[in-house]
Amino acid sequence: MSATLRLTRQQILAHRRRAGGLDERMRGGPASLRRAAWVGLQDSVPRSAVLSLHARVAGVGPEGWDHPSLVQVWGPRFAVYVVPERDRALFTLMRLPDGGRRRERAESTADRLCDFLDGRRMSYSEAGKAMGVSPNSLRYAAPTGRVLIRWEGARRPEIWCVPPPDTTPERARRDMAERYLHVLGPSTAGRFARWAGIPEAQGIVAFDALGNSIERVATPIGEAWMPATDEESLRSPAGPEAPARLLPSGDAHYLLWGGDRDLLVPDAARRDLLWTSRVWPGAVLVDGEIVGTWRRSGGLVTVEPWTRLTTPARRAVEEEAASLPLPDLDGPVEVRWG
Repeated sequence: MSATLRLTRQQILAHRRRAGGLDERMRGGPASLRRAAWVGLQDSVPRSAVLSLHARVAGVGPEGWDHPSLVQVWGPRFAVYVVPERDRALFTLMRLPDGGRRRERAESTADRLCDFLDGRRMSYSEAGKAMGVSPNSLRYAAPTGRVLIRWEGARRPEIWCVPPPDTTPERARRDMAERYLHVLGPSTAGRFARWAGIPEAQGIVAFDALGNSIERVATPIGEAWMPATDEESLRSPAGPEAPARLLPSGDAHYLLWGGDRDLLVPDAARRDLLWTSRVWPGAVLVDGEIVGTWRRSGGLVTVEPWTRLTTPARRAVEEEAASLPLPDLDGPVEVRWG
């Protein structure tokens, strides 16, 4: 079946910003935090999740990641994620292998770890050493959904066990695929699988399970799938866009691979500046487009624009930098333009 709806780059990016909460900050509260973390917030660069929340929700402070409605887990590629507590199954159990040695390793690691902890919370380094295993090997228990972590950046994560999620890996993958398509779609099963850190075959099964709730569309990077309920949003005109947002390293808006990167940043040379081979810089979003990168050292924010910005745009970026909820500041934020 061929796609009947043809979408432009502008329509797709406008929908993603709306779905991702980037055009206008939401009011604070558990519902807004859940929506902001709908597809997870990477936190492997310490406190990047706070900055992702700040880009989407009003009134987020330096400890916003520690809200009771949110938890930390080891997610795809064992990166640290902040996710809604009620949705932890989607970000963990979806990666549990269907069977074989990898499934056995995940479940046996979780069994041994939870038996050892016996209700205690402990540094994962101490737990691993006490169990006689490499601490890093304990991350293999994460896809069972039974292990939560608390990582503040300076020390090894603290870990503890919780009851297993009341769902199946297949349902978790289906629900995660639905969320992914809403926030980062239209997309394909292969790109979803890469994003989720699962085999492509599981991504295909997850898309198939969505049935008639998704429809095929044509995009500038090929045919893809979108939720049928998102058609109105995708057809809607863009705007008004936020004047500026400083998205941290690994923010959900540009945690993309393959053709999705081409769509977001059409210039190949600029893509190399954003998706580097090492720790990614942050992305500077001005009027809905990524126009440069930024990095921070203490209270100094260095912005590297890819094009000449207008005076109002530079002022908006500086105001956004001044509002960042940074926990380690002794004075105001200074912006240095590269």
